[in-house]
Amino acid sequence: MDNSQKQIIEDMQNVVHQMKIDDIEENPESKFEMFTCSACAKDAPLAGSIQYSKYRLCNDCVLLYELSLKLNKIKDINEFIEKTEDLRLNEMCNFIKQDSLKEKN
Repeated sequence: MDNSQKQIIEDMQNVVHQMKIDDIEENPESKFEMFTCSACAKDAPLAGSIQYSKYRLCNDCVLLYELSLKLNKIKDINEFIEKTEDLRLNEMCNFIKQDSLKEKN
């Protein structure tokens, strides 16, 4: 990874982090309002999330998506959603395992 890519990553991390802070300042409840991320399938706060087309991404996935675009790893949100399928499946499996453990106790 060259210095320009490192700088892009650092800049993007700062921007995405600031988005979350701004959202919380504008609407403190957004820190506690939850949704399920379209990319990773985790429950996440609305603060720092972004709606892309029909998909809402959590703050962490916004960072991954924007970096992937900037570094020309993907061309659009649909490709990103495709490439994050394993994340969603893994999260769903973890949910099922945890739910199963709760039922046994």
